[in-house]
Amino acid sequence: MKKLFFLIILAAGVYGVLNYHFILMDSSFKVLKKTHMTLDDTFVDARGTKKAELLLNPALLKAGARDLVAQDSVTIGK
Repeated sequence: MKKLFFLIILAAGVYGVLNYHFILMDSSFKVLKKTHMTLDDTFVDARGTKKAELLLNPALLKAGARDLVAQDSVTIGK
């Protein structure tokens, strides 16, 4: 029974790694759904980088990084 539980948890982890981008931003942690099942750009550390660098990655751009950058922007009010 323990082996079956372990296999289910392992399968869920592999599914998550193949289908989602996990992006660590300066102030938050974001998850984007990948457009293709790959291991490329699964874990992205975007702390201290310019937001334009995220948009230079084609896989992140197709997954919706443009919306992610717009949501995480800071606006200064009057």
